[in-house]
Amino acid sequence: MRVHHLQHVPFEGLSSIEAVLKAKGHALTATHLYNNEALPVLQDIDWLIVMGGPMGIYDEVDYPWLAAEKQFIKQAIEAGKKVLGICLGAQMIADVLGAKVYPGKHREIGWFDIERSAGVADTILAEAIGEKQQVFHWHGDTFNIPKDAVALGGSEACSNQGFIYDNRVVAFQFHLETTLESATALIENCGDELDGSHYVQSADEMLADPQRFTDINRIMVKVLEAMEG
Repeated sequence: MRVHHLQHVPFEGLSSIEAVLKAKGHALTATHLYNNEALPVLQDIDWLIVMGGPMGIYDEVDYPWLAAEKQFIKQAIEAGKKVLGICLGAQMIADVLGAKVYPGKHREIGWFDIERSAGVADTILAEAIGEKQQVFHWHGDTFNIPKDAVALGGSEACSNQGFIYDNRVVAFQFHLETTLESATALIENCGDELDGSHYVQSADEMLADPQRFTDINRIMVKVLEAMEG
């Protein structure tokens, strides 16, 4: 399968996803939007993965490529491609599917539980996402669930943590791909967001237990396998 990912900043790449897809024999390509690289020809890809980033989906004045990127994501969904969006990527999927994206009540950074909604049992993620999972978060914005999508569930800080659309488009507000190394890079590049508010952990708290990263990466494997079909 031809898998293409969209990357918004140098320090938020595929992380644990890359090795999994390579091991399964998929062909991997990328557009590094922060370098003003061109988007691919839609017919040349089977699966689109849209990564995170510190910008917001409406910051088109500062990041002019956002407009073309959102249009490309919309076209990929309409063309029947598999699409996975993570954090900013999930917000862009919500936006192109007609849902509102807006600042959340709380900034959520660190390790917090999500509780799965009942509807997930009837989707491709039924065996991949447990009823209660501790996952890694780094976001301030959130979104409404698009029409005809199945809500994934929520956390204390954020009631909408993701959704599944047409059993081939998956949006996660949280991160399952993060490794100890990529979390360290996030802290180094976005540490100004660690404001000590109720749902924001310290750098030491986030990095204290490397096993947590191994655990979420295993869940990510299950998600990728479920999306492969």
